[in-house]
Amino acid sequence: MPSREPLVGYVLKMYPRFSETFIVNEILAHEAAGAAIEIFSLRPPADGRFHANLALVRAPVTYLPTGLKAATVWEALDRAQHTLPGLWEHMDALTSVAVDDALQSIELAVLVVQRGIEHLHAHFGSVATTVARLAARLAGVPYSFTAHAKDIFHDDVDPADLRAKIADAALTVTVSDYNLAYLRHTIEAAPDRLERVYNGVDLVRFPYVAPADRPRDIVAVGRLVEKKGFTDLIDACGLLRDADVAFRCRIVGAGPEEAHLRGRIVAHRLADRVELLGARPQDDVVALVGAAAVLAAPCLVGADGNRDGLPTVLLEAMALGTCCVATPVTGIPEAVQDGITGLLVAQRRPDELAGALRRLLDDAPLRVRLAGAARTRAETHFDVHCQTAILRAGFAAATAATAGTRGQPVGVAP
Repeated sequence: MPSREPLVGYVLKMYPRFSETFIVNEILAHEAAGAAIEIFSLRPPADGRFHANLALVRAPVTYLPTGLKAATVWEALDRAQHTLPGLWEHMDALTSVAVDDALQSIELAVLVVQRGIEHLHAHFGSVATTVARLAARLAGVPYSFTAHAKDIFHDDVDPADLRAKIADAALTVTVSDYNLAYLRHTIEAAPDRLERVYNGVDLVRFPYVAPADRPRDIVAVGRLVEKKGFTDLIDACGLLRDADVAFRCRIVGAGPEEAHLRGRIVAHRLADRVELLGARPQDDVVALVGAAAVLAAPCLVGADGNRDGLPTVLLEAMALGTCCVATPVTGIPEAVQDGITGLLVAQRRPDELAGALRRLLDDAPLRVRLAGAARTRAETHFDVHCQTAILRAGFAAATAATAGTRGQPVGVAP
C-alpha cells in the first residue's frame, strides 16, 4: 500500500441509518487507522434515533440534493459542465437511470473534483452504487462497492445491472464466501473483480465474558421482517414452555412484522415469557446480548428470495461470549460452526430450534466451550480493523492504478 492513503468518499443511500451500525463501525475503523473519509448521503436520515458511537465519526457528511424540479435540471447541468469536461458525452448513460439518480451523480461528480476525492465506495449494489458508478466515471476516479444481501438475492435484483456495476468497479467486495460464490456462479460476475471482506466487530467494544453463570435468557436482534425467522423463534418458545423449560426471551428490533409477532405471542400464551423490546441503541443491545445465555438467529430465505448475508449481531455475540443458535443460511456457517462455535438448526424448524435452545440453556459447560471457540474465531476472522485494512488496500491499489488518468472522464455503458 502506498504511504499516503487516498481521500475516499463513502456513498450511502441514507446516513445515518439505525439498522446499519456496521457502516459506522467500518468508518470508525478507517478513521482509527488515519484514513481520510467524506460521507455522501442520497437521502436525509429518517429514523429519528441514533447510536451513541455516531458522535465519534469525524468524517464530514454531505446530503446530495434530491427531488429537483424540472426547471432546475438545466441549471444543474449548466453548472456542472464547467467542472466536468465531456459531461454531454455521457447523456446516454445519465438518461438510462432515474432522473434523481442522474442529477445526484452529477452533483456528486462535481464535489469529487472540487474536493480532490480520489476514490468512491458505496454500500449495497443498488441506488448508492448506481450514483457512485456514474459519478466516478464523470469525475474520472475509480469506485468500489460492498454487496450485502437484499441487493444480491431479492427477486427484484437485475442480474445484468449488477454484472455491469461489478465490471465497471475497480473492486467489488461482499460479506461472505457464500455471497462470493453466488455472485460468481449465479450472477456470473467477473471473478477477478470480486473479493470477500467480512463485516467486522471492534473486539475492544465487545469484551469476552464466559457464559457459565448467566440467567436462562434468550435474546434475538434484528428488524422484524420475514428473513429474520422470528416467527419460528416464538413458535420454538411455545414448545419450550409446553415442555416446562424455564426461560425468558427478548426480541430487539422494529419492523413491519411487529403486529404479526405480537399476535403469535398471544396465540402461544407467551406474554409472560417473550417480550418485543422495539429498537434499542447499540449500547443497550450490547448489554442485553452480553447478559444472555443464548442468542437466537433463526434466519431463513424469504418468499421474495431475500435473506441475510451474515448478521453482524452473530459476530458481536461471539465476541461477547454469548452462545449462538442459528440456521445454515448464506454465510452464517462461516461464523457459527455447528458444535464448534455454536449450534446450527434447519431453517423453518421450530422443533429443532427449541431443542438447540434447551440444550444450551441446560448445559453450562457446553456454553463455555462453544463460547470460547467462538471468541477465538471472532478474533481471527472478524476483527473490524483487520477487515477494513483489506478495504483500504483495495482503495489504494485502485487509486494508484488510475493515477495517470485521474480527472479524465470515461464512458459508462448504459
